[in-house]
Amino acid sequence: MAFEVVGKLYRKFDTESKSEKFQVREFVIETMDGNYAQFIKFQLAQERCPLIDGYTEGEDIKVHFDLRGREWQGKFFTSLNCWRLEKSDGTEAVAAPQAAQKAAAPKAPSTPAPVAADSFPTLADEPLKAADTDDLPF
Repeated sequence: MAFEVVGKLYRKFDTESKSEKFQVREFVIETMDGNYAQFIKFQLAQERCPLIDGYTEGEDIKVHFDLRGREWQGKFFTSLNCWRLEKSDGTEAVAAPQAAQKAAAPKAPSTPAPVAADSFPTLADEPLKAADTDDLPF
């Protein structure tokens, strides 16, 4: 289920490592529901953790998220998993974090070792089989 909401970035939290291979980062936006402010907490997971770095607290943003739920030991948990952020005018923030730039940077292609031209097999190296003398294409 994909949703989106617009609000003011209220607070950003640091990235937390939940395990050796899993990290999350939370942030809160403030929206107005009638006369009362609503504070909604979202989470970014894995490679999306740096997405919030390009935004400052107090800035209006649009959050694209999925609603997730799970059960653990008879208790139920709900999370709002953010997968995209943009400024409320529809533009995305400039990615400033070094980790995101490293992940997005293309890797230099590895150069294969030179191979001598005479080391490749040719058709003359293969012995003819009885099936090869048939001129049918299938």
